[in-house]
Amino acid sequence: MNARSALFDLYGDHLRARGGRARVAALVRLLAPLGIAAPAVRTAVSRMVKQGWLCPVRIHAASGYALTERAARRLEEAASRIYRTDGHGTWDGRWHVVVPERSAQRAVRERLRNGLAYLGYAPVGDGTWIAARPSPELVSLLEAEGIHAERFSARHQGDDAELVRRAWDLDAVGRSYLRWLTDARALLSSVPAQPSDEQAFAVRSRLVHEWRKFLFTDPGLPRELLPQVWPGDDAASFFDQHAARLQPAAARFVNTCLAVSSTKEAAL
Repeated sequence: MNARSALFDLYGDHLRARGGRARVAALVRLLAPLGIAAPAVRTAVSRMVKQGWLCPVRIHAASGYALTERAARRLEEAASRIYRTDGHGTWDGRWHVVVPERSAQRAVRERLRNGLAYLGYAPVGDGTWIAARPSPELVSLLEAEGIHAERFSARHQGDDAELVRRAWDLDAVGRSYLRWLTDARALLSSVPAQPSDEQAFAVRSRLVHEWRKFLFTDPGLPRELLPQVWPGDDAASFFDQHAARLQPAAARFVNTCLAVSSTKEAAL
């Protein structure tokens, strides 16, 4: 786990619900249980500021960093996918189709491709992308790259299951869930029955960190478009159970670190 990824996890899973800001000392203290040293934290923060994810703020006369509006939107959407709280009901059978104009710049094309894949879209044919549902982040992605795209919803005149097989490698995603479940069980087996708050925070952070990687590989298709036996179901149940079990102790550790940093800086 590198410092930048750990900071995204920390802001998304804990700090976003606490105002989306924290003192530098608190960030250092919070990432220490993950084996991330203070210089690495400060370097990662600096890079995230340059990339537009964080902005410097003063918190009770101390240096701190807050989420930008762009970062807050990204983390809110990510959280709804991680914890599956987006409220999506039964799929209506319509695909969201995106046909972006082709940029002359290779870097823009690459960023657009990666961004669309992250949002759950897959290419079908030349320059046409589909997703089971429109992503709330699509407009901001297109605007950031200065790309115009035709967008509409349509029904597929054919077998939707076959379309899914052509667009996404679900076998590979399923294998990834099986590997994740094996690793997650091994991680949790090392945790005491009554872990300390710091232990709970560290283990839960690693659990969430590895689970978050599925945002880049799992398109979040409706259950009716997935295989009848889907490894993601067991993996999601395991994640939900243990993330919820460790949450109270992890939250106490976060609150303690924020309070300790505040007290120390106030004394200075």
